[in-house]
Amino acid sequence: MLQRELLYAALGTGFTCLATVLGAGMVFFFKKEMSHTMQKVFLGFAAGVMIAASVWSLLIPAMEMAESRGQSVILPVGGGFVLGGLFLMALDRLLPHLHIGSDEAEGLPAHWKRTTMIVLAVTLHNIPEGMAVGLSFSVAAREGGALAGAVALALGMGLQNFPEGAAVSLPMKSQGVSRKKAFLCGAASGIVEPIFGLLTVLVAGSVAGIMPWVLSFAAGAMIYVVVEELIPEAQLGEHSHAGTASVMAGFLVMMLLDVLLG
Repeated sequence: MLQRELLYAALGTGFTCLATVLGAGMVFFFKKEMSHTMQKVFLGFAAGVMIAASVWSLLIPAMEMAESRGQSVILPVGGGFVLGGLFLMALDRLLPHLHIGSDEAEGLPAHWKRTTMIVLAVTLHNIPEGMAVGLSFSVAAREGGALAGAVALALGMGLQNFPEGAAVSLPMKSQGVSRKKAFLCGAASGIVEPIFGLLTVLVAGSVAGIMPWVLSFAAGAMIYVVVEELIPEAQLGEHSHAGTASVMAGFLVMMLLDVLLG
């Protein structure tokens, strides 16, 4: 059964990684950097998708799974959610990274290249996404009826990963980095999704009864990314209507995908 879960998780996270790679490939077709307004729209859309996915694809299934096993919902769901947020907070404080458009690095001091730290910043966003998609396909491998919901989640994540890959490669090209290197950096930011997706499935499959904890853990990690990084960056500048509207659009798209396909 675990082999089947890993296969499903590899397919799901492979799709979302591919979306990032294809987005990074836009550097070969566009010469100009993405406008600030478009960056706000894409960041806001990603935030909306991740909020909806945290609720419909992670927290609600975690609650239902805990209840079906006669467990208290509060401890595994609430506890897992808090641990997920703390995990991403620790990575955010420790891992040196640099956000696009910023000149001040975060995390521990490190004399790394600017391109490396930009890739690491996007990688932080993709860790909980890989966990979420991997877990959803793992559950689908156990329960055939959950496959449509997992596919909906992968589609939602893929929709926001495509512009995210472009948001890494295009600014790098405008800063003088070669097209090939900019593409490789953008593509590399998505590789973490299948890695963390498969690792999470291995952990969840090796300990009985831990799945509600892991699902809510992934939800807490995603909400941390949304509140700490995506929404603030989508609201930069005097006019934030584009960022706000895109958050709502992303939430709506992910919600409809989950309701219609799930």
